Amino acid sequence: MPETETMRAFPAETSQPGLAVPAAEGDIERLVNGQHHDPHSVLGAHPLPAGAAGEEAVLVRAWRPDGAGVTLLAGEERTEMRRIHPAGVFAATVPGSLAAGYRLAVRQAGDLEVTVDDPYRFWPTIGDLDLHLHGEGRHEGLWRHLGAHVREHQGVTGASFGVWAPNAQSVRVVGDFNGWDGRLHPMRVLGGSGVWELFLPGVTPGARYKYEVLSQQGHLGLRSDPFAFATEVPPATASVVTESSYQWQDGGWLADRAATDPLTVPLSIYECHLGSWRHRQDADGTWRPLTYRELAEELPAYLAEMGFTHVQLLPVAEHPFGGSWGYQVTGYYAPTARHGTPDDLRFLIDRLHQAGIGVLVDWVIAHFPKDDWALARFDGTALYEHADPRQGEHPDWGTLVFNYARQEVRNFLLANALYWMEEFHLDGLRVDAVASMLYLDYSRREGEWVTNRFGGRENLDAIDLIKEINEVVYRHHPDVMMVAEESTSWPAVSRPTSLGGLGFGFKWNMGWMNDTLTYFSKDPVHRRFHHHELTFALLYAFHENFVLPLSHDEVSHGKGSLLGKMPGDRWQQFANLRALLAWMWAHPGRQLLFMGGEIGQSEEWNHERSLDWHLLQYPEHAGVHRLVRALNSVYRAHPALWERDFDWTGFRWLDPNDTEHSVLSFLRHNAAHNQPLACVANLTPVVRHGYQIGLPQGGRWTEVLNTDAPDFAGSGLRNETIEADPVPWQDQDHSARLTLPPLAVLWLTPHNTG
Repeated sequence: MPETETMRAFPAETSQPGLAVPAAEGDIERLVNGQHHDPHSVLGAHPLPAGAAGEEAVLVRAWRPDGAGVTLLAGEERTEMRRIHPAGVFAATVPGSLAAGYRLAVRQAGDLEVTVDDPYRFWPTIGDLDLHLHGEGRHEGLWRHLGAHVREHQGVTGASFGVWAPNAQSVRVVGDFNGWDGRLHPMRVLGGSGVWELFLPGVTPGARYKYEVLSQQGHLGLRSDPFAFATEVPPATASVVTESSYQWQDGGWLADRAATDPLTVPLSIYECHLGSWRHRQDADGTWRPLTYRELAEELPAYLAEMGFTHVQLLPVAEHPFGGSWGYQVTGYYAPTARHGTPDDLRFLIDRLHQAGIGVLVDWVIAHFPKDDWALARFDGTALYEHADPRQGEHPDWGTLVFNYARQEVRNFLLANALYWMEEFHLDGLRVDAVASMLYLDYSRREGEWVTNRFGGRENLDAIDLIKEINEVVYRHHPDVMMVAEESTSWPAVSRPTSLGGLGFGFKWNMGWMNDTLTYFSKDPVHRRFHHHELTFALLYAFHENFVLPLSHDEVSHGKGSLLGKMPGDRWQQFANLRALLAWMWAHPGRQLLFMGGEIGQSEEWNHERSLDWHLLQYPEHAGVHRLVRALNSVYRAHPALWERDFDWTGFRWLDPNDTEHSVLSFLRHNAAHNQPLACVANLTPVVRHGYQIGLPQGGRWTEVLNTDAPDFAGSGLRNETIEADPVPWQDQDHSARLTLPPLAVLWLTPHNTG
C-alpha cells in the first residue's frame, strides 16, 4: 500500500501494526487551520480494526493547542498522549473498555495541570427531527434547541451550543470558558442542515460567549448568538449563557385570561418605555432608569391605581442603540440587559399579572440593523436578509429586511413569537411597521424595488409569514392578542385567515389618530371647517377591530407633546387635552395612551430622561391625571363603551353635523341594548346653554363624566339635573336640554345605570 500524506505526517497513529488511520487525508490540517466542518470526525474516540488477538482498541485524538502535554484519564489508568501535530493535536490508543467517559489532563505553562472533559466525545444535542423541522420552517419550539442551553448530557453538566450558518467554512465557540481563543472549540455541522453544534462540559450560567465564523471567502468574524437568551449590557455585545430558575405566580391571571375574549372585555392600554418612565437617584447623586425589579415595585401599582387594563412595552428585545427605543433589534430572544436579567423581566411581568395588568410588547420583524457582530451577513452571505438591496435594505431606517421566503428565517421569527408568549407569559404582541412588510415598494422610488411573481407590489412571502405566525400563535394561545401597526388601508387586517384576512386580533387605527390630532390642533374658530375630520373615522370604524393610538410616535421627532399640540392659552390647552382624551375613550375602538399623556407632559418625550412627574404639583396637570383615572373607572363600569366596540349596532350618531357650533353627539350601547351612554362634545370655548340632544329613554339622566369638572381643573360648569322629556329629537323618542361647558366632553347615562 502506498504511503499517504497523512501517514507520513502523523506516524504515531500507525505505530501499532494493523491499525488503520481513521482520519481522511488532510483532515488534521484542516482542523489545525480552523477549516474543518466536522471536527468530531477527527477528534474524540474512534474504534480501530481488531488486532491479531482480536482485542478491541480505540484511537483517541485531542485538540489542545494551549497544552504542553495531554494525558488521557480512563478510570484509574493514565495514558500519555503523543503530540502528532505541532499545533496541538494529541493521540493515544487505548483498549475500548477504557475509552468510555474518558477525561483529559492538560498540562499548561508552569506545569499547571487542568482536568477537563473532552467536548469531542459527546453525541449531538440536536436531533434529526429538529433539523428536519427547522429546514422546513416548521419547528415551533426551535429556541429549545438552538442557542446556548445548560444541560446534563451523557452524565456531564455543561452547555450545548447550536447556531445556523449554512455557508460558513467553520464555526467556533469562544468565550470566558476558553479565554476567547478561537482555536480551541470548533463546532460540527450536522449533515446538510447548516446547523453547527457543540457541547462544552463545565460551562455554567453567566459565561459570556460569541461565535467565531469563518466565511467561504476566508473572512473571520465574531458574531453574537441569534438565539442568545441573555446578553451583556450594551454597548458590550457578547451573548451570555443563562438558565431560568423563575417560579411563576400568575396562575390565576392565566386562568382568567383563558376564560375571556379580548374582543368583549374592557381594554385600556398604557404604552410605556421602561427606560424613561421613572428614574431613580443613586447614592452618588446620579439619576438612572429603573431596573426590572424596581419597576415591579412601582409600575403595577401605578397602573392599577390609574385603572389601565394593560401595559404595552416598547420593544424589550436587546438592541445596541438606546436612541432606537428598541426598534432596531440585535437580540431577538434576549430581553435587554439594561434593566436586569431575563428572570428579572419575568418577575416584572408576573407582578403586573398579579396586579391584574396584562402585558403587551412591541415586536419588530420588519427590519434589523446592519451591525456586523449581529445578524447582518451572518455567515459571510446574505443569510437573514435579501442579497439584493432592492429587497434587503430599508431606505427609511438604514436597516436590513428579512428574507421572508427563506424557511429557516421564517422559522426564526415564528418561533420567536411563541418564545415570548411561552417563556415570558406575554398577553400579546404588537407587530411594528406591518405596512413596510406588506408592500415591496414601501418608501421606494421607481426602479428601487422588485415586483412579485405576478408583477405586483405586494410582498407575498411576508403576507404568508404574517398569516402563518398569527395562525400558529392563536392555535397555541387563543386568549392572547396579536396587534398590527398597519398604516394603510390593507383590507381585513384583523380578520381570520380563513376569511381571507391577515389573522391579527386588532389593528391600530392610524387614520383616526391623524385626523383627530389634526382637528384638535386647529384653533376652535376654524374647527367648523374641519368638523368631518372627527366624523370620518366612523365610516370605517367597524371594518377592523381597532385600537385608537395616541402613541410615542406622536410625541417624538419634533412633534411636541400632546399638550403642546393643543391651541389657545394655558387654560384652553388643558381643556382641549381633556376633551381629546374623553373623546378618545368614548369613541368605538380600544384606547392606547403613551406615558406622559396622563399627566399633561409639557415637553416632547425624551427617551434619555424621566417623565416630568414633578408637574403633578400643578393643578392643571394633576387634573389631567385624575381625569385619566376617572375615564378608566367609568369606562370599565359601563359596558356600552366596550361590549360592542367592533359592532356598528353599538354606536349611533345623535348629531354628527353641527358644524356651526362644533358640537358632536352620539350614543353607545351595551350588548343587551339596555344601558346606553350618551357622549356630547363641545369643542369651542363658548358655553352652550339649552343645547337640545335626543335620548333613547325618558326620566333622569346623570353626568357620569364631565371634563370641565373642578376635580379635573375645569371651570366647574355642569348640569345638576337632566330630565329627558318625551319630545322627539335626533331620531330619538326623548330629549333634554343641556348646558355644554366650554371645550368639554360630557358622558351621560340614565340615572339608574349611572
